[in-house]
Amino acid sequence: MKTFHQFLTICEAIYDRDQPSDVELKVGKIGKERKKTAPERRRTKAIGGGKTAPAKEYKPRKDIGQQRQASTRVQQPQKERGSAKLSPKEAQRKAYLERKAREKGAKTKSADELLAKKKKQTTDPNYKPRKASGLTTAERKALYKKGERTLRDITLAATGKKKESELKHPITSKEVTRRNKKT
Repeated sequence: MKTFHQFLTICEAIYDRDQPSDVELKVGKIGKERKKTAPERRRTKAIGGGKTAPAKEYKPRKDIGQQRQASTRVQQPQKERGSAKLSPKEAQRKAYLERKAREKGAKTKSADELLAKKKKQTTDPNYKPRKASGLTTAERKALYKKGERTLRDITLAATGKKKESELKHPITSKEVTRRNKKT
């Protein structure tokens, strides 16, 4: 049999006062912190020069630590309870129409089929997502325009013309917008 003093020392060893309890940790905050660290974040952004980096952190929500009312989360009834019930005449007509549909051979779904979950769409196992170029929008546009200019110069040299406007079909996006403005 342990004395009261021995019992207290055992209790103090188990319950460390320096460590906050789970209850103390949750006070003032509902739920846990769900913010991901930089390596965990999947979204990336192009930083230029063919490199990518994790996208910036989201701001914390304004309603952290507040209990949300059920009225804001759950669809509220718009009619009085039981208003969806059919009148006897409507129920009779519905049964008649279902009977006629069965006689014609129309397939009606059983309760199991109605309650069954839809099969989740699966992705093709051979699908490979496009690799990010790592170029910023400005760099991508510059590269695109450089290619357009090169193509335009080759076409002009091959046809013996001096300007792109002399060609029947425009090559650069700049010429396309110029011709669209004209019409």
